[in-house]
Amino acid sequence: MIRSVFQDEEIPYGVLNRFGLSQEMIEDLPQNVLSGIRDGRRSPVLPICYTCDDGAKVYDRARFALFRDEESGNVKVMFYPRQTRLTLDMFTDAQQALLREGKTIIGTATTGDGRDVQAFVQLDPDTGQVLTVPTPVIGNNLQVLADHFQLSSAELTCLKNGEPLTIVEDEEEVTFGIDLNDAKGFRHAMGNSQKWKEQAAQAMDTYTFGIFGCWVKDDNGNLDYVPEDEYTDAMWEAQKRLGLSRASAHKM
Repeated sequence: MIRSVFQDEEIPYGVLNRFGLSQEMIEDLPQNVLSGIRDGRRSPVLPICYTCDDGAKVYDRARFALFRDEESGNVKVMFYPRQTRLTLDMFTDAQQALLREGKTIIGTATTGDGRDVQAFVQLDPDTGQVLTVPTPVIGNNLQVLADHFQLSSAELTCLKNGEPLTIVEDEEEVTFGIDLNDAKGFRHAMGNSQKWKEQAAQAMDTYTFGIFGCWVKDDNGNLDYVPEDEYTDAMWEAQKRLGLSRASAHKM
């Protein structure tokens, strides 16, 4: 049985709460999103709120991801705020075009000790952040994947070039592809490449009802959380149309 990287009881809700994300809000995310977070993937872009040293409250939007501190073994939170300005000046026009199309390219990243190394590069369209991971790290993980599924050199090259690869395993289609939002650097989805792309979007409906409240998506794709006691008439009608009770909503 494959276990998640992080268990429910390890999630540092105290830290998340300090940034305006209560345990109820997190638990009301769709189960596929929660599974991704437990597996080390970044969350959707969520509303956060924090207090500065001068007492001023700041409202922003960011992804978050869990990571384990190597020394203490404790689980911590890393936030990835939405950028107000997209900066791709370090890439050629051709590379910028590929990044804007959601492609993975090979570029350069600077390590902690100041060295420039070859890296896989992706653009997170929801935050405007440029994601980089050194090629040897992802290359090793892809080689493990290739060995397990006995991929050909051509198939492995396809993955390294940033293209999703669909294979048939036990008479079912499975698609793999590089995704730097994932802790492993790649992600799989049951189905074809279209299913893989849809999974990456972490798509949520206009109303995503949970046990304690509802995540609401506006016309610009922004997510906000509404507790049940603050539902509007439109939300009650939407819940009624969906035929959801509080218990059944949480199981979706």
